[in-house]
Amino acid sequence: MSDLVSGSDPSGSNESKGSGFDAARIQEVKAWLVSQFDAVGKDVPEFEYTPRSIAHLHNIASVSQAKTQAAGIVANDLRQKAAEYRSQAARIRELLENVGLAQESLPSSIVGSAQVLASVANLLNIRDTELSSFLVSMGDLSLRKCGVEEKRAKVQKESKVLLDYTRKAIARLTYLKRILAQLEDEVAPCEAQIENWKTNLPLLVSKEREYNQRYSNYKALLNRVGYAPEISHGVLVEMAEHRKEMEKKTKPILDTLRSYQDLPPDKALASLAIEDKRRQFAAAEKYLEEVLQSALSTTD
Repeated sequence: MSDLVSGSDPSGSNESKGSGFDAARIQEVKAWLVSQFDAVGKDVPEFEYTPRSIAHLHNIASVSQAKTQAAGIVANDLRQKAAEYRSQAARIRELLENVGLAQESLPSSIVGSAQVLASVANLLNIRDTELSSFLVSMGDLSLRKCGVEEKRAKVQKESKVLLDYTRKAIARLTYLKRILAQLEDEVAPCEAQIENWKTNLPLLVSKEREYNQRYSNYKALLNRVGYAPEISHGVLVEMAEHRKEMEKKTKPILDTLRSYQDLPPDKALASLAIEDKRRQFAAAEKYLEEVLQSALSTTD
């Protein structure tokens, strides 16, 4: 086995390669590997010794040796305690036999009670069967029981809160599923409506352009005829009424003028008639301006 280990020994190549291996550390690793594999009856496998592998194996060997040493110390201590307990048990057994209380001479009920007492002491992890030890252990159990009950109450409270949250989450999930189903049912009508809107959109755009053009034309027309924002519906109604009154007043005059159309023209009479009509027309215009001014002032 040592030949297998030495077969992979790089100590001969350390000097040539100058890798700086620690020979003492390599020997410690080899010795530890041999001891470990000899313990299980196997040979050490061949592998390449590198600084990394040697360092790693040396760390493992150090930890293993430290744990083995600690385990040996604990095992020796336990063996010593076991020997002390055995000697103490033999001494107590001898004393009991001397006073006539040997286990063979005791009734079976007493032996059973003693065994039960010992089992309870072992269960409570106490060193002896004194009443004070049992009381201390029971007090410790009571404290642990109170702590467990407090933790249990806290866990139950948290469980109740989580259960409430879970119920709310389930109700919310059910509501969302119902909303999702409704939305899925409305997808087809909405898609049809969207397609209809897409079809009608060019028509609506053309109508918008047409209405904008009409609006521009109407606006230009109003500007051309002298429309102003001060001319309200009431002013237009008053002007229409005044126009009707003027038509009523001028109708007899027009009828009279039409009756004279068949007569031969007279220059002097025609001049007088023209002057008279001019005066009437000027009076009518003046009256119309006064009515418009009064209507505008009333609107303000």
